[in-house]
Amino acid sequence: MTTYAFAPAPVVSVPVLGRPERFPVHRIYCVGRNYEDHAKEMGFTGREPPFFFLKPADAIVVAEAGQTATIPYPSLTSNLHHEIELVVAIGTGGRDIRAADAARHIYGYAVGLDMTRRDLQTDMKKQGRPWCIGKAYDKSAPIGPITLAAQAGDIHNAPIWLQVNGSDRQRSNVAKLIWNVAETIEHLSHAWELQPGDLIYTGTPEGVGAVVRGDTLNGGVEGLTPITVKVA
Repeated sequence: MTTYAFAPAPVVSVPVLGRPERFPVHRIYCVGRNYEDHAKEMGFTGREPPFFFLKPADAIVVAEAGQTATIPYPSLTSNLHHEIELVVAIGTGGRDIRAADAARHIYGYAVGLDMTRRDLQTDMKKQGRPWCIGKAYDKSAPIGPITLAAQAGDIHNAPIWLQVNGSDRQRSNVAKLIWNVAETIEHLSHAWELQPGDLIYTGTPEGVGAVVRGDTLNGGVEGLTPITVKVA
């Protein structure tokens, strides 16, 4: 019988719409600059090769259907940004997955937020240092319930949006992804062996910006459960 020096942390999980079981989270992969207009607003252009960063599984904050999740305004920053994203939930792992075969590895989809300490990220970029401190901090990955892939509709042509305090901030379409979901899975699985429980935050469209304490964020992807998050 295995014993531990202290009690292991509980499994991080996300609810699955209409089902009793939950989706246990293994890793969180995020795709950088994956909408052209967002790349431009960040000072870049063109279809660059995809690149990835990770967040810890316990960065997850679940925004239950019909409820408002709360995230704290994080430490060390004065420029907290929202990034609305389509999230892909992996149900079958694999390495070197072809784009043509990617769909069979997808369990479902959800709406997520990649919250970013932009000032810290920018400062690390200027110094040529890793910018985990800007992205991979506590409670930086709000997510809504997962919808099974077969029930998600035409997810690859779905409108995606975010409002802050009822006003539009981000509004685009998943079809505008530079690297679509299948291509992203192909590239990602060349670098890591994907596992059941992995989440892929696929990138954010243009319109990212700052939020402050007291702001309420409402975001969605057509066909999925929207999320509501308040900054405490």
